Amino acid sequence: MTQLILGLILFLGAHSVRVFADDWRTQKIAAWGDKPFKGVHALISLLGFYLLVVGYGEARLQTVALWNPPMFTKHISLLLMLFASILLIAAYVPRNHFKMRLGHPMVLSVKVWALSHLLANGNLADVVLFGTFLIWSVLNFKSARARDRIQMQLTQSSEGVSEEVKPNLLASLVTLFGGMGLWALITFVLHAKVVGIAPMG
Repeated sequence: MTQLILGLILFLGAHSVRVFADDWRTQKIAAWGDKPFKGVHALISLLGFYLLVVGYGEARLQTVALWNPPMFTKHISLLLMLFASILLIAAYVPRNHFKMRLGHPMVLSVKVWALSHLLANGNLADVVLFGTFLIWSVLNFKSARARDRIQMQLTQSSEGVSEEVKPNLLASLVTLFGGMGLWALITFVLHAKVVGIAPMG
C-alpha cells in the first residue's frame, strides 16, 4: 500500500501543479526553460505511474473488503465506462460536440472512469486508487473551468466578441464510434489481459 500511495502522490502531484501552484509553475518554466521543466515533469510522472501500478498490484493481493458491491453497480460501471471511453476519444478529435460543449473531456473521462470503478469495487486498494483519482479529477476540472472563464473574459475585453466556432458533425460521429470501439476493445479484450479481470465475467 505504501508504494501505491507514494505513486499517487508523485503522479497526481505532477499533474496538479497547474491546479494548486500555477504561479510557481510559470516561474520555473521561465527559470529552467520549457523543455527542461517538461522533462522533469515527465520523469516524476513516469516514476509515479510505475509505483502506483506496482503498488496497486501488490495491494490487491491483500484483500481488505470495505463493502461488497451489488451486481447492479457493475452494470452501471460498464455503462459509465462507455461514456468515459467516448470522452477520452473526444479529447483528441478537434471540434467535436462533446469537447466543445463540455470542455476538458480528458479530465471528465478520468472522473467517470474513477467513479465507475468505485461503484464496482469495494476493496481498500480500489477505494484508495479510484477515490484519489476521483477527487483529483473534480478539483482539476473545477480549476480548468475557472481558467477558461478568466481566459474568455480577457479575450473578449481585448478583441471584442469573437465569432463562435461551431462543432463539426463528422468529428462528433468519429468521436462517438471511436469511443464505442475503444470501450468494446477494453471490455472484451484488454481488461482481462492487462488487469486479469473480465468485466463481463
